[in-house]
Amino acid sequence: MSARDRFFRSLVAGVFAGVFWMDAALAQGAGCAFAPVAGTSRQIVRCQEGLTIIVEGGARFTLVDRDRNGKVDAVRLRRKALLLDAPAGSIPAGFAVVTPQAIAAARGTKWAVDVGRGKTSVFVLRGRVAVNRPASRAGVVLAPGDGVDVEAGTGPLTVKRWPAKRVSALLARFGQ
Repeated sequence: MSARDRFFRSLVAGVFAGVFWMDAALAQGAGCAFAPVAGTSRQIVRCQEGLTIIVEGGARFTLVDRDRNGKVDAVRLRRKALLLDAPAGSIPAGFAVVTPQAIAAARGTKWAVDVGRGKTSVFVLRGRVAVNRPASRAGVVLAPGDGVDVEAGTGPLTVKRWPAKRVSALLARFGQ
């Protein structure tokens, strides 16, 4: 296992340590601003660290400040999808998305996380994302073009190259 993969796995393992949940009303105090996307049900969350999150209409999520430094460094996603762009160096400790089935953690990355029908799907456009189940340290590291579907259970996660049709359908939900 490479040093980079070990870093991502340790990042995922540390996600739950010292978690402090923020609601959207507190996001502005943490340097984030919400803006609707004209003519759609989507919104964009922009944070001072350079983090940008495109939120699918109807998504249920909570912004998180794990280390209580006043800056968003994670999202708890319960329903629908987010497209995240965390430029390299923007969040030194990394950024994580926590769902009922999975934890996806990254640095300097653009990726999508979709929660629905008892599973979490994660797809990487740029960078690398470590993904595992919340109760397990074992996981996978995704590269650009890779995706994984995580359902409840304990079986191994399977990384797949997503077909163009699936990628296009996912990105269309964000106007991409």
